[in-house]
Amino acid sequence: MTTADGDTTQAGPGSLAGIRVLDLSRILGGPYCGQILGDHGADVLKIEPPQGDDTRTWGPPFRDGVASYYYGLNRNKRLQHLDFATEAGRARLLELLAQADVLVENFKVGTMERWGLGYETLAERFPRLIWCRVSGFGADGPLGALPGYDAAIQAMSGIMSVNGEAGGDALRVGLPVVDMVTGLNAVIGVLLALQERQRSGRGQFVEAALYDSGISLLHPHAANWFTDGRTPRRTGNAHPNIYPYDTFRTRTDPLFLAVGNDRQFGVLCAVIGRPGLASDPRYADAGGRSVHRGELKQALEAALADFDADDLLQRLMAANVPAAPVLDVDAALTHPHTRHRGMVVEMEGGYRGLGAPVKLSRTPATYRHAPLATGTDFAPTPLPPASEAS
Repeated sequence: MTTADGDTTQAGPGSLAGIRVLDLSRILGGPYCGQILGDHGADVLKIEPPQGDDTRTWGPPFRDGVASYYYGLNRNKRLQHLDFATEAGRARLLELLAQADVLVENFKVGTMERWGLGYETLAERFPRLIWCRVSGFGADGPLGALPGYDAAIQAMSGIMSVNGEAGGDALRVGLPVVDMVTGLNAVIGVLLALQERQRSGRGQFVEAALYDSGISLLHPHAANWFTDGRTPRRTGNAHPNIYPYDTFRTRTDPLFLAVGNDRQFGVLCAVIGRPGLASDPRYADAGGRSVHRGELKQALEAALADFDADDLLQRLMAANVPAAPVLDVDAALTHPHTRHRGMVVEMEGGYRGLGAPVKLSRTPATYRHAPLATGTDFAPTPLPPASEAS
């Protein structure tokens, strides 16, 4: 296995080596959680229904009849198929749970209970088991047990209301941000429960709900609303609290400026040959720049019209002014720094995927199983011993 920059990724024990994860989830949030745990050394056994995870059909593009969407979420897992509607499937699940430390599932609330496999039942039989449920709205409350979907939660949580051009329609964020942050929250919950289990010897129920995760993303809009009670509005690419924090036209291509303090603003004005802007009373501090953002944007774009974007970006970055090009996905994935950071991974058989963003010095992420690797049981491992059912 190699990363995109050609470095071999050794399959040594990761930080979660010896942790056994049974991933019953499908679609995005749960599988993303399972992939992250697997990247960091957990032995992840993914169980799919006989027809497979729904995302196998979510294309094009397809490779060998399986959609790219599926490949992006199911690395570092071994796979088998079980039908939990059958007695044999449920019996096999119990055998696997006897070996597992963590269960990840995102069935509709009540499904596991209907199969006689609810949390109370499993916790009594497997007291060290950590059960992680990814759900739409949680199990109770006004919307409890209802199914949840990323775009619907973006709409309902307020995310869409602050995304889009000023005066334009509300827009869905162009990636499944709610699903993905729910997967990350599930990972955090599992790690917290594993840490606590070292003290108590007991597992617990962990829940990551899409609705909660969507609401949690509302900073700084929620903080603003809590403070002044004004309903946040769409501001396009501009930050609601900071300016200049926006895209700007140049003579060639647009660039993004993320100027967060007075020093950076002064350096920006000097680099573009408009030092007087920094001493203008309207723009002398962060609050003034934010209030007078309309006039400031006009003044900056008038100055930037004389500059080539690539050359100016180099000068600004050299002067420690945060600035960036606006890249397409292909340009971002082939950028030299993306390669250097190991953020594109290549594995045998032609698999390519995104690398793990968290870097550990002694126990880095490893890439051991491409999606669709088969497995019938957990792999034997001496480090540390798997939890035992009592």
